[in-house]
Amino acid sequence: MSETKTPTICMIGSSNMDLVVYAPRIPAPAETLHGSRFETGFGGKGANQAVMAAKLGANVTVITKLGRDSFGEATLANYRAHNINTDYILFDETRSSGVALITVDETTGQNNIVIVGGANDALSPADVEGARTAIYQADVVICQLETPIATTLRAFQIARAANITTILNPAPASPLPAELLAVTDWLIPNEIEASMLTGGTIRSREQMETAALALKASGPQGIVITMGEQGALLVGADNIIVEIPVAQVKAVDTTGAGDAFVGSFAYFLALGALPTEAVRRACAIAARSVLKAGAQSSYPTRKEVLSLLK
Repeated sequence: MSETKTPTICMIGSSNMDLVVYAPRIPAPAETLHGSRFETGFGGKGANQAVMAAKLGANVTVITKLGRDSFGEATLANYRAHNINTDYILFDETRSSGVALITVDETTGQNNIVIVGGANDALSPADVEGARTAIYQADVVICQLETPIATTLRAFQIARAANITTILNPAPASPLPAELLAVTDWLIPNEIEASMLTGGTIRSREQMETAALALKASGPQGIVITMGEQGALLVGADNIIVEIPVAQVKAVDTTGAGDAFVGSFAYFLALGALPTEAVRRACAIAARSVLKAGAQSSYPTRKEVLSLLK
């Protein structure tokens, strides 16, 4: 990368504390397993995406809500440690900070996750209104579905009115209002989320392409479906489908890999890269992230990315 511009990114969304258990496999219903170790880490899809962009060198501002507890205070300190602007971080005096309960399969690196929104559920459209300045200063605004949809909608409406690029990571998947899709520039689901959003089964590449085109027709200007070790599928404004592969690696922990992709894609898009190049670079960074345990702790630094992309 030889950029001369510093991208500015505003993330409106979730912050969680990850409570992670590593086990021989994902337990079946009603099954109890002995795990090998337990760790805590900073997470939340929004927080992960913000930290990834900041690690690449972006100026990042977060609009998020934390609980008035030890997790919330630690999360605030973590944002500051990554040089992220915390002027618009809010605290809820009655709700806990958000948490994510994560089980990681030590053999495959795959995981399952249960989140408790806590203070994230209280992030409101009024909170976004109070942070208009941060949105106006951004090149790209990123949101997810771990905070209320009404809040995301208001953020995107403000961004669209100012001609600022919007990226929606629809996770965890839920029905999306037409008015939200209409102000979404880039929609980035994974395969499961794409299937849930379109109401169809995705078992073949043809079905994946059909889903991508259906999502594109619903309103967004561009679609990227992330496919893990298979890379990503891109549909731009011209409705041309482009498949971007990724180098095969032995995954240690896939937690946060999708967020690494979104944060990286936002960074390179804000930098002025063509969408295909932004996807290619984001795929490479996400693949690097699965080589280490954890979410944010696994994300490569700017120096590592410079070496990787060469």
